[in-house]
Amino acid sequence: MDAPRFDLPEPDAFTRPYWEAAAEGRLLLRRCRACGRAHHYPREFCPHCWSEDVDWEPATGRATLYTWSAVHRNDLPPFGDRVPYVAAVVDLAEGPRMMTELVDAPEPGAGLRLTVAFRDGVPVFRPEVR
Repeated sequence: MDAPRFDLPEPDAFTRPYWEAAAEGRLLLRRCRACGRAHHYPREFCPHCWSEDVDWEPATGRATLYTWSAVHRNDLPPFGDRVPYVAAVVDLAEGPRMMTELVDAPEPGAGLRLTVAFRDGVPVFRPEVR
C-alpha cells in the first residue's frame, strides 16, 4: 500500500475547477463582480465585501516574492524527499497573496519577480526569465 501524500489537494465540488485548471497548467482566481477585487484561496463569497457574486478568471501567472522560509525538515510524505525546499508567500499580479513553493531560486529575495509553474497539478513559482 502506498504511503499517504500530503502535497496533493482533495478537490471538492467547489474547488474542482481550480484544480482541473491547475492540472492543465492554468492558474485561476476568484473575482468579485460587486467590488471588482480578486481573491485567493478560492471561496464562494468575496472576503472584501462579502458578496456572493464571484466568478473564476484566469490569472496571468506573474507574481512577486513577498516572504519565504527554507524548510530543512518535514516528516510528512513526500516532503521529506524534497528538503530543503522553499515555502513562500507571493503577491500575485492581480493583487491577492498566495502561499506556494519557490523552485529554481538559489538566492531568493523580497521583490523577486516570479512566474507560475506546475508540479503534479499544483502551482509553484520560479524566477521570471527576462
